[in-house]
Amino acid sequence: MLVHQREKIQALEPLKAKLVSMNEECNQRILAMQAEERDEISVLKREKMNLLKLIDKKNEEKISLQSEVSKLRKSLAEEYLHYLSERDARKILIGDLNELRYQREDVSLSQSPGVWGEDPVKLTLALKMTRQDLTRTQMELNTMKANFGDVIPRRDFEMQEKINKDLQEQLDSLRADYEEVCKEHELLLQLHMSTLKERDQFFSELQEIQRTSTPRPDWVKCEDVVAGGPERWRMLAEGKNSDQLVDVLLEEIGEGLLREKDFFPGLGYGENIPSFLRFDGLVENKKPSKKDVINLLKDAWKERLTEEEKETFPDFFFNFLERRFGLSDAIAWAYTIFENIKLFRSNEVMSQFYAVLMGKMTESTYINQKDRIAHLLKEMTNADTQNEGLLTMEQFSTILKNTFPLKKEEQIQELMETGGWQPNSSNSDLLNYHLLFTENEEGQSEPFVQKLWEQYKDEKEQYLQELKQELGRNPHDEVTLSKLHGALMTIDPSLDKQTVIAYLSQAFELPVSELPEEDNEKQEGTVIQLQTVLERLRLADIKRMGPREPEPAS
Repeated sequence: MLVHQREKIQALEPLKAKLVSMNEECNQRILAMQAEERDEISVLKREKMNLLKLIDKKNEEKISLQSEVSKLRKSLAEEYLHYLSERDARKILIGDLNELRYQREDVSLSQSPGVWGEDPVKLTLALKMTRQDLTRTQMELNTMKANFGDVIPRRDFEMQEKINKDLQEQLDSLRADYEEVCKEHELLLQLHMSTLKERDQFFSELQEIQRTSTPRPDWVKCEDVVAGGPERWRMLAEGKNSDQLVDVLLEEIGEGLLREKDFFPGLGYGENIPSFLRFDGLVENKKPSKKDVINLLKDAWKERLTEEEKETFPDFFFNFLERRFGLSDAIAWAYTIFENIKLFRSNEVMSQFYAVLMGKMTESTYINQKDRIAHLLKEMTNADTQNEGLLTMEQFSTILKNTFPLKKEEQIQELMETGGWQPNSSNSDLLNYHLLFTENEEGQSEPFVQKLWEQYKDEKEQYLQELKQELGRNPHDEVTLSKLHGALMTIDPSLDKQTVIAYLSQAFELPVSELPEEDNEKQEGTVIQLQTVLERLRLADIKRMGPREPEPAS
């Protein structure tokens, strides 16, 4: 019965983990939707207030313009009356001046009749005719003044016309802006209503999920179960979410079950069995500690890097165990280490060794990443002229930008924050850069090195997505050597010939010596599916060598 109950518990463990992960995922989605909804509502409220202020401002401008137009009309009427009175006064003044001039002439003629030496009758007749001409001319002048007295100067007319045109254009512009603001306001109201509907829908879904979901697990209960007590559990659980805590708990349970096993069943000699695991019968469990396994893996990597004649990694691994423990114990250690690295996926050293051993990652990916980290440490050491192990934040930022010139500003910011930089800290603050590259006793790197690894994987995935868009979106599309070569040069023009050949060799699983030349027709004959190309390239150390668009020469 105990065995049956234990088997039943083990069968229910995946269902429990699935329920926990589903609960965590639902909670995260609900929190994300609530946060997004609050942000959108606050943004919409701010936009609404800004639009209302803009409408009030436009209305005030419209009222001021209307008042200005009325003032101009009133001023124009006053000027018209003023000019009209001036015209009448001028006519009266001209009549008075003419009358005075006529009286002066009559007096002068009556006082000296013989001055002209002419006949007085003739002179009187000429004066009469002249007065008639003067009267006719005066009448014509008065008629012209009467007809054109109300006409303003052309310059003033054009100026007023221009002012009126400008005011009309401003009015039309304000009217158009007002109509546009009204339309935007209506759209915002509709968006607000739809947001309210979505909020109500999400709230009802939240209530339904809260009603049907299981309660959040109490992880404190694990303190008494995990070996090491509450202190070790708090250390393991620090900074991890529920999904990661489930992995940690499964690793702890698996470690206990692994230590209870005295023997492993052999997997046989099948073709799908890795070469270092091919054995029939029972294999002894050596039961090493986790630290011993990690140290053994590090020694294997050191020997692999110094090896001159490269053999396949699984064969090297088994030969390494033979040299270390002898032929009789090599298979037992191979099974023991394999079960350990398969179990402890959260450990950086074990997970990377397992990926390379099982062909899920190439050796060059691991080695090149270690070389990049070593190069970064070397650059920091060279910048530390005082050999104090300290750098200013400004030096830290400069070294990151020079070492990784293709990283975006946001990625450099993430690395600096992971390294200890704070937004309120100054550039003169000092950083102990050696602490960024240390490892704990289980081989776990500091968050700075882990962030570098995460960014490398994200950059590789983005690079492959760009390549996929260039080759076609359907995973079953056929890809030739020439097509892949052209796509690589399109998304990364800075690739050199040697790197392109290495990528092609990895994608088509052909030795470099068997790759056809660029102008060879065999390039069109070698065809594989797009999904296969991407999966094979994902295993290799593929990265961008330069910007997609070449920078213009200054």
